[in-house]
Amino acid sequence: MAAAGAAFSFSSASSSSAALLRPGWAPLRRWRALARSTSSSPRSAASDEATVISGTKLAHQVLQEVRRDVESWISAGNQRPHLTVILVGDNPASHIYVRNKIKAAAAVGISSEIILRPKDISQEELLEMTAKLNKDSRVSGLLVQLPLPDHIDERTVCNAIAPGKDVDGFHIINVGRLCLDQPSIIPATAAAVWEIIKRTGIQTFGKNVLVAGRSKNVGMPISMLLHTDGEHERPGGDATVTITHRYTPKEQLKIHTQLADIVIVAAGIPKLITTDMVKEGAAVIDVGINHIHDPLTGKTKLVGDVDFEEVKKKAAFITPVPGGVGPMTVAMLLKNTLLVTKKLIY
Repeated sequence: MAAAGAAFSFSSASSSSAALLRPGWAPLRRWRALARSTSSSPRSAASDEATVISGTKLAHQVLQEVRRDVESWISAGNQRPHLTVILVGDNPASHIYVRNKIKAAAAVGISSEIILRPKDISQEELLEMTAKLNKDSRVSGLLVQLPLPDHIDERTVCNAIAPGKDVDGFHIINVGRLCLDQPSIIPATAAAVWEIIKRTGIQTFGKNVLVAGRSKNVGMPISMLLHTDGEHERPGGDATVTITHRYTPKEQLKIHTQLADIVIVAAGIPKLITTDMVKEGAAVIDVGINHIHDPLTGKTKLVGDVDFEEVKKKAAFITPVPGGVGPMTVAMLLKNTLLVTKKLIY
């Protein structure tokens, strides 16, 4: 339908507009290249199920690349990249995430440290610590693990980190540059989703994308990456993006998801996306992180926002939880650390 609509608009345009169809017109070249591209079906004829994208395997690829770059950087006589993480309070999930980051950093040759602070730390003290680390030449990358206690304003803290050390990409300058299609530090989860799409070969040009979730750290940057022009300074996905959120009525959400070629879910609602909501052959990327009680084992288990077992019977691609976006997020954070170390953005 999209192709037919495009043909109609061109044929009904003026002769001057029709001149845009000359062979050298870049968007037309890319559209034709997309139309010519052929690939085997990602669905197995035997199982008729989606290709399950292993974020763990993709993360291993990214980490190998980062490790090679780190070794090359150090061999050239440069200072070893160093990541400092400020961890406030005793949130169990935050402690797990930080340990994973530190472990991965060591594996690629990036030195790191965790600065632990109690949950009753004042905002002023946290800001003073951040200012001191901004000036520390030994620290190339800096992040404050979120969430923070309620008495601390997260936006104020994120903006206190020097943009050139902001490996999370949450500083207002990095967010602004991202929205203007300029080179910036991209938030690691959004970068992970974008990298998964590119490395898996999922086509975005001219496609419909549904992003369920509007958070400024995940949903918004993912949407910006996917809808912007692929020929801009910071290339995007040239997709048509629809954003929904927790107040989108379920029946309206279903209408949008059924039209989507790619569904990206970052809402924090278990089984928000069910099989009846997904178009046959769509790609489904689950960013959800939910800890639920498993009545069979009596233990807590990690699940995403997608009814994985059912949706994989209908989708072409799907990411699991755990083992999908999570490992890639850690890998992209370390890639960001290398970028700020080499000052490739600022």
